[in-house]
Amino acid sequence: MTFNSEPQTKVELSSFIHQAALDPHLSLDFFNELCDASKYLNLAGFCTSLSQTSAARKRIGTSNQPKLITVIGFPFGNVPNKLKISEAEYAAEEGADELDIVPNFFALNDGQTAVFAEELSEICEIGLPSRVILDVTKLSLEKLSLAIDASIDAGVRGIQTGNGFGPKASTNIIQQLRPLTKGRCSIKAVGGINNCNDVLRLIEAGATEIGTSHGPQIIKEFLQDQT
Repeated sequence: MTFNSEPQTKVELSSFIHQAALDPHLSLDFFNELCDASKYLNLAGFCTSLSQTSAARKRIGTSNQPKLITVIGFPFGNVPNKLKISEAEYAAEEGADELDIVPNFFALNDGQTAVFAEELSEICEIGLPSRVILDVTKLSLEKLSLAIDASIDAGVRGIQTGNGFGPKASTNIIQQLRPLTKGRCSIKAVGGINNCNDVLRLIEAGATEIGTSHGPQIIKEFLQDQT
């Protein structure tokens, strides 16, 4: 399948979805249920916090799917550079497969693009595939373009639309990102995605990854719609 084709089967839809488990109020039982469901459904990713990375690794096991993703500098990125690097190193030690990084927005907005990029580059040197979490709706088109180019040059493999606390992910946002990324990296849509129609519209618009807290429910809804 191509990234821009509409999924026709559960397997195809699962290959887009990153299950988020970032709510600090999740019970251990429900956290484990999310791990088990993500593994059973063969979701593309399972995204969690630094403190839960080890528990997720043990629960998911060592299979290739889902990829275990740890957030770095989450949710706002206002963490000193050396601490973000330490977070990334710790995530790698605890078994993370990939990183979703909140960058230094202060440096970006202050015109210090080199500082913005250098931080990402140092984290990417750890060796784990990484995405940069951009608050797309809060950046001007000029700064968004600069941030994407700098991030790709620094070594990130993907752009994420936001941290999930902003507005709902929209097809307009994805369509805005596509000409800026120019096919050089993945586009992960995040924010208020809680049903199958949301997912399919975002994929059709060009999203290559979908971050959601409702992965199993979306797969169930998709299968019901196919019958």
